[in-house]
Amino acid sequence: MMSFFGSKKVELPKHNPVLEHALKTPALQKLVGKRVILASNSPRRREILRTFGLAPEVVPSTFEETLPFGGFQDPHEYPVATATHKAVEVYERLVNENPDDAPDLVIAADTVVLTHPPPGLSSTPRFADELPPPQDILEKPIDKEDNMRMLLDLNGGVCEVVTGVSVVFPVLEAPGYKIKSIEERTLVHFAQNEHSLLEAYVESGEGKDRAGGFAIQGLGGMLVSKIDGDYQNVVGFPAASFFKFLEVLLEEEVDFLSD
Repeated sequence: MMSFFGSKKVELPKHNPVLEHALKTPALQKLVGKRVILASNSPRRREILRTFGLAPEVVPSTFEETLPFGGFQDPHEYPVATATHKAVEVYERLVNENPDDAPDLVIAADTVVLTHPPPGLSSTPRFADELPPPQDILEKPIDKEDNMRMLLDLNGGVCEVVTGVSVVFPVLEAPGYKIKSIEERTLVHFAQNEHSLLEAYVESGEGKDRAGGFAIQGLGGMLVSKIDGDYQNVVGFPAASFFKFLEVLLEEEVDFLSD
């Protein structure tokens, strides 16, 4: 008769965001058994992270994205600040709800689309001390007419997609956590599209809930001629830079993912 009394019970970790197909890098190996939170309900960000083997718990931030864009001297700081507020809000909320099961890592991101001077002489100051024209943020279109206006402005031109990524992790010093951030920039070049193609895209409705009025990973890809930079960043999350960022934190931050 076979006896099972000598067999050991295998206990799986309570939290394990690392999927089987993930590369066995030092940072991803360190995340095994950790509580990792994505402070976003974006399906695109979840899917990008899963592609590279990370499936964090999803806890959307309640932070109202009302930071004044005009209050930032450098517009690229705007998405970083928003991402930071999102990450801190979720981290503090989860610690207050259950101090015994605090997150080991909270990830937040914010992506914005900025106007960008077209390549060539128009993007070069006329005088040595003359600043380039200020960049404006391209919000989500309010209706089809607004979406068409955006696409006509972008047609044959360039916009800049900027994603700020902030992470929060516990440390011993007050206030009990540390914040680290990166930003990624990608230039999107639009083809000189026929008016009929722009009209058809607007009628599809895909761009109505997208900053800049287009989605490169969908039908909006037909409007784009090329990009300079990370494609995933335009979709919503700069995965390559993020995972390199984790490796840097693991090397430089003593408290990062410490046991």
